Amino acid sequence: MFPVELSGTRARTLMWAQESEIDAAALQQLRNIARLEWVHGVRVMPDVHLGKGATVGSVIAMRDAVAPAAVGVDIGCGMESVRTDLTAADLPDDLRALRSAIEAAVPVGFNAHKKPVQVSKLAPGPSGVATPTLRTGWDRFWSAFDDLDESVAPRESKAHKQMGSLGGGNHFIEVCLDQDDQVWILLHSGSRNIGKEIAERHMAVARELPHNQNLVDRDLAVFLANTPEMTAYRHDLTWAQEYAARNRAVMLALVCEAVRKQFPTREVRFDTPISCHHNYVAEENIDGVPMLVTRKGAVRAGAGDMALIPGSMGTRSYVVRGKGNPESFQSASHGAGRRMSRNAAKRQFSVADLVAQTEGVESRKDAGVLDEIPAAYKNIDEVIEAQHDLVDVVATLRQVLCVKG
Repeated sequence: MFPVELSGTRARTLMWAQESEIDAAALQQLRNIARLEWVHGVRVMPDVHLGKGATVGSVIAMRDAVAPAAVGVDIGCGMESVRTDLTAADLPDDLRALRSAIEAAVPVGFNAHKKPVQVSKLAPGPSGVATPTLRTGWDRFWSAFDDLDESVAPRESKAHKQMGSLGGGNHFIEVCLDQDDQVWILLHSGSRNIGKEIAERHMAVARELPHNQNLVDRDLAVFLANTPEMTAYRHDLTWAQEYAARNRAVMLALVCEAVRKQFPTREVRFDTPISCHHNYVAEENIDGVPMLVTRKGAVRAGAGDMALIPGSMGTRSYVVRGKGNPESFQSASHGAGRRMSRNAAKRQFSVADLVAQTEGVESRKDAGVLDEIPAAYKNIDEVIEAQHDLVDVVATLRQVLCVKG
């Protein structure tokens, strides 16, 4: 059934979704992207929906060029998850105390830590989640801040304090049960305000470059290889992608610590975490040619690659293993994908609807998260089924607790 080829494009565009099921504005965005002379090909995931400049759920292979909008403003946004040795039987009937403990450990929304997290004190002992990202390289990483675009220099203190914080929107921390009732921790976040400011600064630069003046959509402005602007963007982008990965590693350690404290009579153990970006740039060979590949709302699904594909706060999420399908540029979806805008969700649904759709999940159930109601998202099971040639399902996770900003 899939993939299907999108009609009316210059660069070949293959989709793991039916054209009739995609919003007209998103289809036009895809055609605009495929029209760019530097684009070798576009791949469209089943969670595709309208974005700024480039659609969310798209994978774009470009020759000697990159479009910042094809990465997005939340550079390095992605997922992190770890399986614990707890089971459903270990969890209390009332999870409010655990949610409060997680919310106390990890700032949400626009909030930040009052002081930077002391990373060296996280994840002690054999039950910790001290991954290499968490353990090493911090001095090198922070010293590189001085080399970022000068416009973000005033944000260094804020970046330190936001390290290990969640943000808002569709970002979340969840406690889940798999098909064997094993407890998992799952979280979704990115590069926070510093990534956004880096992205917006470079997007503004790209829009003013001479070769971008006649684009049908100036939000698709590109940087070209071997130019100072491209070098500056790739430098700052790489740093922001690392910030996002380190942010998730710190958060996961903080959440694991909060979980451990809820079980004082036993030592809770954690497996090796799974981590993946879904807004980023990578250098990859596509059709035998070196390309710059942007995944915006898509994960790498090379043969054996582990990835995480979340649903909404009242449905399911999936742990998957990539099949390395070259037709998709070795990619898969990053989640369920929105089927309606945030404003449309707020107009259509009520808090009572949110309560009904998140029954059985310990979570916020108020107007502040109404735009994240499960019905605003596509059916995650259908999204997974549409990409059975891209990934194998390793575990199916159902939420029992969800923290949102």
